[in-house]
Amino acid sequence: MHPMSRNAPAWMSWLMWGLVAGFYLFGFFQRVAPAVMVDELMREFHIGGAILGNLSATYFYSYTVMQIPSGLLADGIGPRRLSATAAFLAAAGTLMFGLAGNLWMAYAGRLLVGASVGVAFVTCMKLAGHWFPPNRFATVTGVALLLGNFGGVLAGVPLSEAISAFGWRASMVASAAFTFAMAAVIGVVVRDDPRERGFESFVHASVVEHGSLPPLRALRLVAAQRETWLLLAAGGLSAAPVLVFAGLWGVPFLTQVYGIGRSHAAALTSTMLIAWAIGGPTLGGMSDRLGRRKVPYLAANVVVATLWAVFLFWGGIPRILLYPLFAAIGFASGALIIGFAHSREANHPGAAGAVAGVVNMGPLGFAAILQPLLGAVLDRHWGGLLVNGVRIYNASAYSAAFLWLFVSSCLSVAAVYFTRETYCRIREFDEA
Repeated sequence: MHPMSRNAPAWMSWLMWGLVAGFYLFGFFQRVAPAVMVDELMREFHIGGAILGNLSATYFYSYTVMQIPSGLLADGIGPRRLSATAAFLAAAGTLMFGLAGNLWMAYAGRLLVGASVGVAFVTCMKLAGHWFPPNRFATVTGVALLLGNFGGVLAGVPLSEAISAFGWRASMVASAAFTFAMAAVIGVVVRDDPRERGFESFVHASVVEHGSLPPLRALRLVAAQRETWLLLAAGGLSAAPVLVFAGLWGVPFLTQVYGIGRSHAAALTSTMLIAWAIGGPTLGGMSDRLGRRKVPYLAANVVVATLWAVFLFWGGIPRILLYPLFAAIGFASGALIIGFAHSREANHPGAAGAVAGVVNMGPLGFAAILQPLLGAVLDRHWGGLLVNGVRIYNASAYSAAFLWLFVSSCLSVAAVYFTRETYCRIREFDEA
């Protein structure tokens, strides 16, 4: 066995972490892919906005349910085995969705994909705690968001063009094949901890000495911390508007209200995701350098709420301003990354996987509520216009639906306000 006297080279740390982050990229791709196939899905399965919202949100439901089990499994069996197995199942679910002959098979495919990719971000955070020093945790987690949002960008214009050329089914089958290959690579290459390669681990000393906490004790300790629930709410209420707008309703809004072509509309919503991707590591790194969590997170969320208000209440925003507005919303929303570092520091170091799973329920959980809610509001305000089997909603219908995006961002500000500062230090707990 090699003496553990030095840190792993940077390339190895990034490789081990990066392969699982690539799986998170695929998960994000699947998360927002329905946005550019709204017309095809409505036409294929003869459905309206509310049912389409539920079909898309099925991913969010199973993703959210899997967060606590994912955290406990990441602590128990390790991120390598968990992510490799999940990637295989995600590929199977994508294949099922792409070949679905009826709506229920499509639901089942989305359900399996959501549950499987639900482990990706949690395992990324678990690996980051082992392969990188604590004062880089928010930065590395921000890079995960960067990669994930690149998956969202791939689900914009590139997927839109692929659907136009090959159809939505062939596009989904191709992405399933790629994910089967990814599962094999993760299983062969990734290692849970640098000590498996003869290097020192960055995991907290108490975890090296005592190991991770037993699952039930970890969950009890995490649930007992008020910061856990405040930061779950803050992240979810901040991220959900981005995921709902860029991931489903933004493209039909831009095509139906602004008369923009689908690929152009996808480029606009991708701007929000690209900026979100950049905002994550930028604001996370800023928080690391400042040695503060609460103040930068709160300031960013105030900016987000203000910008959603501009979008909602400034009637008829000129097209030329949509790009910078969506970019600004996305960038400031990237501050949710600070919340993951904040929650990790507020909880027991031996419960890192559990707290990651619980807090990561927020973004997808709230998005799962908002997607069908907005669809139902749109259906309630629908004037009865159908074009080639697709429901067309007017500007007032979208305004009524998008009001909930503003409300969500305001509640996120309130949640962060009531948290306590950790100063980027992990709390000490009695091991007795």
